[in-house]
Amino acid sequence: MSSPLRLVVAKRNAATAAQLAELGRQTFRDTYADQNTPEDMAQYLAEHFGPEQQLAELEDANTIFLLAYMQQELVGYAKLYIGSTLGAEAGADVRTRAELQRLYVRTDWIGTGLGAALLRRCFDEAKARGCRSVVLTVWEKNERAQEFYRRKGFKQIGETEYRVGNDVQNDYILRKGL
Repeated sequence: MSSPLRLVVAKRNAATAAQLAELGRQTFRDTYADQNTPEDMAQYLAEHFGPEQQLAELEDANTIFLLAYMQQELVGYAKLYIGSTLGAEAGADVRTRAELQRLYVRTDWIGTGLGAALLRRCFDEAKARGCRSVVLTVWEKNERAQEFYRRKGFKQIGETEYRVGNDVQNDYILRKGL
């Protein structure tokens, strides 16, 4: 018997962009609103999760969005970027590096294995495009996500600044070979 959960590569259209904008705002707010000011949160959400911004990201040929549907409802997604310079040494061949820029799951789906399923599919997509590693950033205060990525074999290779509104935060750069 097959699972009613489907993981699909996103279509590059306005309807998908609207879905991504809505779920992106919801999951980012659910995860980080308690640790950021309302002003910083509002600014960040406006800058990063409008339908127009999501459509531009969908249309980027180096970007792959993987959508997780339970029946017809979008419950999570991942954004993978091929050719990342994040944490790369000077002269590195970035064509073989994928960056997991988002792995967002609705709060009612956390702990169900959905995040792990999306991550496995990201690894498969990256390998299919000739990538030999995946990098990502994770906020230094998001211990749950850090532990998840460590369990999946990621190791810290550096740090970088990340801005949420006007607040400059510290993110860890993690890497995993494929």
